[in-house]
Amino acid sequence: MAQATEKKPSRSAEVIEKYGRCLELIGIDPNFHDISVGLYLKDGISTVWTFSKKDGVEKRLEEIRDQLVLKGSMEAVSGTTNQAHFACGMFHDRPMRFLLRNAVEKAPISEPDTSPLTVRDIKSKMDMLATPSEVDGRWTYRVTAKGEFKRPEIRIKAMVGGFMRYGDLERIEPDTASFHCGARHDALVRTLMPYARNVSGSQDALDAEDMRGQLTTQTLGFSQT
Repeated sequence: MAQATEKKPSRSAEVIEKYGRCLELIGIDPNFHDISVGLYLKDGISTVWTFSKKDGVEKRLEEIRDQLVLKGSMEAVSGTTNQAHFACGMFHDRPMRFLLRNAVEKAPISEPDTSPLTVRDIKSKMDMLATPSEVDGRWTYRVTAKGEFKRPEIRIKAMVGGFMRYGDLERIEPDTASFHCGARHDALVRTLMPYARNVSGSQDALDAEDMRGQLTTQTLGFSQT
């Protein structure tokens, strides 16, 4: 009689056990050998991870983690090279898909961007500005617009709606939003603004990315959730 053998857990199962659920997956890193990069979450700690064994991959993961810090208002976890968290004590998982894509695919920065939080609105051609201010210990972001447009309040409300949808902020006033934690996350708002200005176009892009991500996760043999 054949002796039964114990089935060993897969590598993906081991990674999920160690680092938690996969929040987001980038199927191709255009800046490092087209590897796939995942962002995992466990106990409020996010971990940048890849199954690739290419030379220099550990350094690449550290570079991506550092971009999460600089572009996402996060903090590096002491003693690690690929982990970060939010100092506010909450984890803002909804905007992480935009932040990870920015960290992996866009040009890196070497220091925090302290310029005003502005973006050109595609539909109106106005310049949209998000101004942070602290009220009773809570930071809010008020959206204003500069330029010629018949009803600028429509585009302002739309951008606040984009913050709510993609950043999980809450609307305080028609033109003002705040993170639920009440903390100041300027870098994260800056990352969200290009998506928040055009909800319909951003959603189409996200749907396409989801399809590519599903194909990648199926190839790797694990689920994002």
